[in-house]
Amino acid sequence: MNSLTIPVFHPAFDKLKRSGRLLHFIAAIIIISHAISHINQPDSSQLYFWCQVILAADIFLLVFLGRNILATLPTVNLFFRFVEFLLFLGIGILLMLKSSWVPGAFHAGVGVMYAYLLYCELRVNTEERLSLHHTGITIPALPESKFLLWSNINRLHAQYDSIEILTSDSKKIRFQFRRNLQFEELDQIHEFCRHYLGEESR
Repeated sequence: MNSLTIPVFHPAFDKLKRSGRLLHFIAAIIIISHAISHINQPDSSQLYFWCQVILAADIFLLVFLGRNILATLPTVNLFFRFVEFLLFLGIGILLMLKSSWVPGAFHAGVGVMYAYLLYCELRVNTEERLSLHHTGITIPALPESKFLLWSNINRLHAQYDSIEILTSDSKKIRFQFRRNLQFEELDQIHEFCRHYLGEESR
């Protein structure tokens, strides 16, 4: 038997994808708020202010006019997420260098949060798959995929459109397939179950 890899829907991955526009919107609000508060400071920089305003405007345009771009071109979403991370981290560091510890820590914390989102979104674009191997099953999860040994699986129920796994600690894991399985693929899953679980996939 060869390993079998199947694309699946993962609820947490889909939730992260759907929340992408909202997270960009929040980032734009924070950026424009910081720009307005910065321009009122005595040592404010016009260049710094307008850079933030232009970036916030770009993000607003992406959110309101480019919703299809975010869905069809994930690299655009990742690019803006990376820019948001760098901007928030940079603002946080600049504020802390001026001894504005609380606002600096807040912006740096937001930067770290957006870095984590970037990491998760990178994984979403590449690892929304379930794989059956001779040693066990790899399932998609955030922030890292999980690997289940066959000895940690009590039961596996596979249909053409979904799969359900019952682990040894009575945890039930269910995934919908992104496409219906072919007969040969379903038969291969049955073969894995016969060999490693001593039963049909049921």
